[in-house]
Amino acid sequence: MSGKKHNFVVIGLGMFGRTIATQLVSFGNHVLGIDSNEARVNDVIDELSEAVIADVRDEESLREAGVDQYDVAVIAIGDDLESNVLCTMNVKLLGVETIWAKAMNPTHHRILDRLGAARVIHPEEEIGQHVAQMLHNPLVRDYLSLGDGNYLVDLSIPDDFEGKRLKKLKLADHEDIQVVGIMRGTEYLAGQDDDTVLETDDKLLLLGQRDPLRDFSDSL
Repeated sequence: MSGKKHNFVVIGLGMFGRTIATQLVSFGNHVLGIDSNEARVNDVIDELSEAVIADVRDEESLREAGVDQYDVAVIAIGDDLESNVLCTMNVKLLGVETIWAKAMNPTHHRILDRLGAARVIHPEEEIGQHVAQMLHNPLVRDYLSLGDGNYLVDLSIPDDFEGKRLKKLKLADHEDIQVVGIMRGTEYLAGQDDDTVLETDDKLLLLGQRDPLRDFSDSL
């Protein structure tokens, strides 16, 4: 699914920032990458729309790089808390509408929140939780937090349910869980009912709160 193209500036071109920047470019967006480290900038200069060396702690340096012309800024600095905070503050002062910033701990998160970051990211923590959930239950292929405690879960069908009807999963016993659809290969099946016959490699898309979803997946 394609979305509206935006102009992004990614500040901090370590592994985390570089990955975000190059992926955004692959989606067809214009991306400016900024880092105070010349080697990091040189490493990505051929992969991004633009890449410049600038003092990320200095408002005027960021202005000269053209940061104020961008829709969204990603502050991906992960090894220097002071630089991260000063950069976030300066980007906000330059009038960038939407700021996503990487946090290193809860105190840092609160600071970024008060500075006006639209989204504060804890990549190591979030990935750790993600991996732990999938290790805990291999049927959970992936999941997405939708906010307000709701999750969309991509759940594999156990082999012993092949050829059986959906009602055999006893989802009716879990009132807090909604079946959004079934992925059958690359085909999305919507509007399925209890009599839908399950096939090998079907994937259930379920919507609900974390605990009911976990209880259901653990029961399979």
